[in-house]
Amino acid sequence: MSRRAGREPRRLTRWWRRQSLRTRLTVIAATAIAVSVFVAFQVASELLGGELRGAAEHQLRADSRVLAADAERAGLAQVQLPPYPGSGRLVRVILPDGSTRTPAGQPALPPVSEQARRVAQGGSADLMESDDSDEDGYIVYTLRAGDGAVQVARVADDTPVNQFGLGMLLIGLLCVAGGALVGRAVARTGLAPIDRLTAAAVRVAHTRDLDAGIPDEGGGEIRRLIQSINDMLAALRDSRLAQRLLAEDAAHELKTPLTSLRLNVELLIRLDRRGTLDSALPAESRTRLLNDLGAQVAELSTLAAELTDLARGDVSDESTELLDLADVVGAAATRASSRGPDIEVALDLTSVWVRGRPAALQRAVLNLIDNAGKWSPADQPIQVRLRAEGASAVLEVDDAGPGIDAADVPRVFDRFYRADSARALPGSGLGLSIVQRVVDAHGGRATVARSARGGALLRVDLPAAAAPAAPIARRAAGDDTAVR
Repeated sequence: MSRRAGREPRRLTRWWRRQSLRTRLTVIAATAIAVSVFVAFQVASELLGGELRGAAEHQLRADSRVLAADAERAGLAQVQLPPYPGSGRLVRVILPDGSTRTPAGQPALPPVSEQARRVAQGGSADLMESDDSDEDGYIVYTLRAGDGAVQVARVADDTPVNQFGLGMLLIGLLCVAGGALVGRAVARTGLAPIDRLTAAAVRVAHTRDLDAGIPDEGGGEIRRLIQSINDMLAALRDSRLAQRLLAEDAAHELKTPLTSLRLNVELLIRLDRRGTLDSALPAESRTRLLNDLGAQVAELSTLAAELTDLARGDVSDESTELLDLADVVGAAATRASSRGPDIEVALDLTSVWVRGRPAALQRAVLNLIDNAGKWSPADQPIQVRLRAEGASAVLEVDDAGPGIDAADVPRVFDRFYRADSARALPGSGLGLSIVQRVVDAHGGRATVARSARGGALLRVDLPAAAAPAAPIARRAAGDDTAVR
């Protein structure tokens, strides 16, 4: 039994959840009106019943006083009782010996109660009581008169209240039906913008036309919902445009090394098939060709890695942690020196704590150093400085190269952008773009200026964080180290 009782609310809940919003609003409106009508009926019935009872009791008291006055003048046994009119008021006299007198032809009243006998015996002045023991209950008023008492009674008639209740029931049903219709109409009118919004969203999903914005209509929550969806569509448009540009740029950048690699490989295959590989390509030329092939493969590998990193955007499984940026910069400088033995890096690092992703930050610093290594002369080290400046951690990578032309400065951090002077150098044009993305993801800013040594000065500002209470032993502040 308990299991069945427990299933019913769950079924009702599932049914409710399956209904449309219009149906829910209609049911809620009809239920609210039904509850309101029921409460109003109960209150009105109580008030009406109280008024009718009060009026009846007032009339009984008035009639009892008249009858008592007559009984005291003529005596209880001789007083002339008014004839029974056929309905309405009933009278009775209680004599001192406990017997009663009633008019001829009057219906019998309920037996005299003990409380009424005490009134007749002088125990109290009057008594108002109800008898609901049978279908026709009575309201009986007992008043002390002489040596006995007189009683006046009326049938407790609930017909007016019942008629009122029937009328209220009919009105309630009409109100519930009208409320359901009004609720349905209000729901249809109120949800019309959502219907149009749904149709527009379905159209966008089917046509894949992200340029078709949803017209702004309505107000309040509807307007905010439409604006949010339009903002989402704009973000999707930007994402699609960025993907298309990335694919176009990647195809353009991959075309040149792939073409060169294919021509060199085809040359080797053709000479090998003819059996003239050794005669057509001396050892020196063959070595140079193989070195070119190796450089092209390395360039393609670097480009593919950077494209993968760039295409991932801000998606990363690496967690953010509190770290000393000096350790990250030092590790990046060591990697740069191991990758390019001719690169000399002079470090001037101050311990500055930041919140970030260590691998991403190290990749950004490594790209900055690699970029500087392309331009800095062999006898001039790359200067890498890290310090705290206000609420920021400031990283500067300074080279002694020719610097960046003013016309190229605005596009230094663009993807695949390479200045005319840099086209002959190895690289994909993605390194500084990755730096920009990592810095943006950490809430920082990357800028470029001219170094005091005449080269480029790339600066990164990151929000600094408070150092931990008990940090692990770190590199001493102001450590000035050269890394080769």
